[in-house]
Amino acid sequence: MQQTSATITAERKQSHVDICLHREVCFDGQDPGLDSWRFEHNAAPEIDAAEIDLTTVFLGRRIGLPLMISSMTGGYGDALSLNRTLAEAAEKYRIPLGVGSMRQALEDSSHRESFAIVRKSAPSVPVYANIGAPEVAAGLSSAQLSSMLDLIEADALIVHLNPAQELFQPEGSTAFRGFLDKLHTISATIPVPVIAKEVGCGISAIVARKLADAGVKAVDVAGAGGISWQKVEECRYIDRFNHEERFTPSAIDELLNWGIPTADCLTGIAALKKRHPEYLPLSVISSGGIRNGIDIAKSIALGADIAASAQQLLKALHAGKLDRTIETWANDLKAVMFLTGSATIEQLKQASIHKKS
Repeated sequence: MQQTSATITAERKQSHVDICLHREVCFDGQDPGLDSWRFEHNAAPEIDAAEIDLTTVFLGRRIGLPLMISSMTGGYGDALSLNRTLAEAAEKYRIPLGVGSMRQALEDSSHRESFAIVRKSAPSVPVYANIGAPEVAAGLSSAQLSSMLDLIEADALIVHLNPAQELFQPEGSTAFRGFLDKLHTISATIPVPVIAKEVGCGISAIVARKLADAGVKAVDVAGAGGISWQKVEECRYIDRFNHEERFTPSAIDELLNWGIPTADCLTGIAALKKRHPEYLPLSVISSGGIRNGIDIAKSIALGADIAASAQQLLKALHAGKLDRTIETWANDLKAVMFLTGSATIEQLKQASIHKKS
């Protein structure tokens, strides 16, 4: 029996989660670059640790700590339970949550509840809709945009940029021409902010500038150092085509590990904002290999407003440790803030941090 486009999308979404949980798909020998940075210790912090405030404002909303549960999934059977649990955690800790790509919700109504459950379970925190750059480049109608935003009562729209993933995906779309013009139109017409997000290869300062010029209010750098979605899709390709080669063996490793480390993305965009103050309002999310609260703190000191994680929180959820993971990350962050004399997230942004020699 011939599969429909919606069925293929649903099966792909489920395989993505399974591969991220059970296979080695992180970058080889490349961390996000955050380990190369060290905070300057403050031996006289002049603050009380008990008074440290983790709350911050992101895209006009006050949140409980500078952490976002990054876009993961939706659009297949098991995603409903997964998204419910993630949303309950987001509500408990008052942090933003992005849903996975909502292409499936546009193709088929059968799994719309796997997205709608997020708003039902997280009624008071920021929730972000999500669609891919290829769908934007192909053209989205006002009705389609409204459908996605209304389904979860979205506070923003994430547009994920994934050229490397699409290149490796067996059924991927590499038609990106005209994307920035279409993105500009969307940014100017929808009633919520647009967040441009990579999926693991990073956003350079040059691209961040183009995205800001296209009207986006925030970029999620999603740099190299976490999941390589090229590897995820290569796993699917090998499973499907029995190890048939499509790239030169001497080239494949570099392609699978292609990208800009997260720390380099952050410092590059920070330098852009310093040189060109007109880009200062552009908010920045650090993701791509975030492993603990120290990574969150370093990200903020290097120019991010908040950090985000997908794989680590997904693994924690499946291990029954999601709440405890978020709490320990918050404890890590508080420890760094105390040891740098930063009573607030705004003060942490000014903390002294240096590249290791």
